[in-house]
Order: sequence, then C-alpha cells, then structure tokens
Amino acid sequence: MLYLDNAATTPVRPEVLEAMAPYLTGEFGNPSSHHTYGERAAGALEDARARIAALLGMRRGDIVFTSGGTEANNLALKGIAVAALLDRGARHIVTTPMEHESVLRSAEYLERVHGFDVTRLPVDGSGIVDPDDVASAVRADTALVSIAYANNEVGTVQDIPALRAAAGRVPFHTDAVQAAGWLPLSGLGADALTVAGHKLGAPKGTGLLAVRGRVPLEPLLHGGGQERGRRSGTESVAGAVALATALELAEAERESNAARVAALRDELIAGVLARVPAATLTGHPSRRLPGTASFTFAGTSGEAVLLELERRGVVSSSGSACAAGSTDPSHVLLALGIDPEVAQTAVRITLAHGHATPLGPVVDAIAASVAAVHGS
Repeated sequence: MLYLDNAATTPVRPEVLEAMAPYLTGEFGNPSSHHTYGERAAGALEDARARIAALLGMRRGDIVFTSGGTEANNLALKGIAVAALLDRGARHIVTTPMEHESVLRSAEYLERVHGFDVTRLPVDGSGIVDPDDVASAVRADTALVSIAYANNEVGTVQDIPALRAAAGRVPFHTDAVQAAGWLPLSGLGADALTVAGHKLGAPKGTGLLAVRGRVPLEPLLHGGGQERGRRSGTESVAGAVALATALELAEAERESNAARVAALRDELIAGVLARVPAATLTGHPSRRLPGTASFTFAGTSGEAVLLELERRGVVSSSGSACAAGSTDPSHVLLALGIDPEVAQTAVRITLAHGHATPLGPVVDAIAASVAAVHGS
C-alpha cells in the first residue's frame, strides 16, 4: 500500500522518537516544578524553544507551544483580535474564503460573539491573493490580517512578504502548517506564524504559534500562566523536543527534498492530464507546494475514485482531513470558482518530504480508477 495523503499527517520520524523518548520515561518532571526533575524538564523545554526560534528567525520568547495547528490558529485569530479590541476598539479582520477551517471558524466566532466585521478577500482561479486587495481592505480599525502561506487542499503558495507589506502596520498572521518542511519559514515578515508537528514527522498533538512579543495577545486558556501567560497548562516537554527535532531535520533537508519531489510531482501531473481526459488540475500550475497535486475528474465521484485507488494500493484523499465526513463541496474549490458538482470530484495526492520513487504506477492507478468509476 502506497500512502499519498501526507498533507493530512505524516509518520513520526525515528530520530524524533529517539529525541523525545527520555521525556516520556526517566525525564518526566513538570517544567514548572522547582526541584531537580522540574528544572531538567524546564531546561529541555527552553532548549527546544530556542532551537525553534532560531529556525523561524524569531526570539525565544515568541514561541508558544500548543496542541497543534488548530489551537495555534485559534490563538492567533482570537488572541490577537480580542487584544486589539480591548486595546483600541478594533473590530475588523481580513482573511480569505479558502483558509483552513480553524481560521474560518475562528473568524465566524469573532463575528458572532464579539461583533467583528470580517473581510474575506477574493482569490483568482488558481487561489492567489492580490496584495493590492489586502492594502485596499485594511482599515483604521483592522485588528489582524490572516492569510495562509500554502493552501492545504490545492497547494497554492502565496507571496507572504508582499502580502505582509500590503498590510502595513496591522499585525499579519500566516498559517504555515502545510508550508513547513517545504518552504522557508524565516524572513517572511509575519508577526505570527502557525506550525503543526504531525505534518513533518513529529507526533500529533504538537504545534506552535510563533507570535512576536510586540503583538498583544489575549490567552484562550487561563490557569497557571505557563508560556509567559499566553497559554496556560503544563507543557508537553516531549512534544516540544519532538517538534524542535522535526523542524531541524526538515529544514536541513528542505531544499534537496523540495527540488526532487517537485520534479516527481510535475511528472505525476503531466501523466494524469495526458492519460485522463476528465482531469483538471486545481490550484496554481507552478506556485504550488512541491508535494501537492490536486485534480477534479468531471463526471465522477471523488470518493468513488478514492475507493478505487485504494483497491489498487494507493491511499490519498479528496481534501482536508479536518473536513472529513462532510457532504458539502470543498470551500476551497468553491472559492476558486469551481462548480459545486465538479468540486465533489476532487482528489488530492500529497507526497512525503522524502519521496524518491517514480510515480508512473500512481498515474496508471488514477487512470484505471477514473475509468472504472466512469464505466460503473
């Protein structure tokens, strides 16, 4: 069985398991405890924080460990927006209609509960956001601009430095969950950035929000004041060590992996478009993640094609695992202007960072699966 759903999650790397193992066994101390066990745990936690900060080009105190990308995105939107509301009465957010569900639902919460006005910027047919639209949308009462670095369904990559510049003095957040391990994470200029560990070889339940100290942030979780008062709760030392290790490994391998996998992705895309008349590539043709190839197959059912693919030994998905079980068409594809009926034929192939084998057999499997569904 060939697993090609790496945008949903990745296996934990052996090096990561080795690095975190001591903090699941003998080094079990609570990092808030003032004794030898606690101090050793606190030292490991702060070492992981410093290593991550160096990779992101931020300060150690900017790193807030979370339970994953969803919590980090919630903290970014609600935390920054509510702090701006309390500080200067700001009640406006700028985002897009193709963000991850955790960003979209957080924006809806701020609308419903706190009376925020949310501007959802248009995107073009490939998912690109125009910096001029960001500049036009920003107002005196804008609390936050939040635009993902790379889309989790179609893989389109945004020009974050240009979008950040367009936001001016308004805090800018980017969801970099899918970009981590594929694209540079430093030098973007973002005021806040989200990473999830399970997308790059760390366990599920690990993540972070990197938010610059100058940006006011209202915590979501209240309690003992851990994470410098921005996220209470006893930290997972093992999770922090795992995340730091996974990020370091991914960054060391990033350029070589991205070049190799992008070439394989392009071969896959070319093969599918040549072999399957019903296939249409979704997302930007070149400004896309190295490991993402996403298609619609008009006249089929995406779920039926996925079942046929699995019968042929290939596991993939139709889109975001966070929306699994929904019968609605993908909000990302609808934002691109794709017809709802066609959007329900989507199939997403996402390669591992270390993928190195030719994808000809996958093209064969996709062609056979689409033909089987068409003929049924």
